[in-house]
Amino acid sequence: MAVPRKTVMAIKSYQNQAEDLVKSYLLADPFMPYTSVIGGIFLCKMVYDLTQLISTFYIKSYASLTKIQRIEWNNRGISSIHAIFITVLSLYFVFWSDLFSDQQLAGLVTFRSSPLSVFGLGVSVGYFCADLGMLLWLYPSLGGMEYVLHHSLAGIAVAYAMFSGEGQLYTYMILISEITTPEINMRWYLDTAGMKRSSAYLINGIVIFFSWLGARILLFGYMFYHVYLHYDQVIQMHIFGYMLVFAVPAVLAIMNLMWFGKIIKGLIKQLTKRQ
Repeated sequence: MAVPRKTVMAIKSYQNQAEDLVKSYLLADPFMPYTSVIGGIFLCKMVYDLTQLISTFYIKSYASLTKIQRIEWNNRGISSIHAIFITVLSLYFVFWSDLFSDQQLAGLVTFRSSPLSVFGLGVSVGYFCADLGMLLWLYPSLGGMEYVLHHSLAGIAVAYAMFSGEGQLYTYMILISEITTPEINMRWYLDTAGMKRSSAYLINGIVIFFSWLGARILLFGYMFYHVYLHYDQVIQMHIFGYMLVFAVPAVLAIMNLMWFGKIIKGLIKQLTKRQ
């Protein structure tokens, strides 16, 4: 049955109006930070529900978990997807994109941004808001004060870089450290599923050690070195942004070193038991 011409024209008209709305408002530069944050929060909800749905049908041990364990299981699905998304985007901006390249003559590197860089940070802010909300709502079941501090500092720094356009390069450098999140979550999944003595658990521990060393120890050193080389540009940032460039990475670096110590002890303990 043929669709009337007027109906087709009406559908196309609504489609064009919807596209204009998205381009003119939702994805327009002034609205990008807000729409990306809201979008990030909605994506978190969607991933939470999908994780719950998939786990219910395909993970046998999921049904035997307690209510709080199921919530954490689903919540870790959110953090893993966010980590993959922001790690890929961060690696692109830091190592492959020309946006923050020293060869670019388009202004100071500390003040450069693009619609895509703002969008990525907005999605990340949405994630930190959603995850922090879960942490506080179920505190301390999903994590102690160190997790609240970590998410608060990260959320503030990422939000400032998104809204002000300052220091986005250093923000993306730090966000590369999210590459360790899926491995940490996988370790929790294996432990919860009763696979603590499996080879997969040992391999996971080794992967965590090297990824943590590279992304949360050595990379932070590289970031501070980059700040040192470009200090004449960093000092021109607003005082709040200037403080964030030094204070937030410094606090996170200390926390990363403390956690790295625990990772080393845990790995040594596992290897000793294997022998």
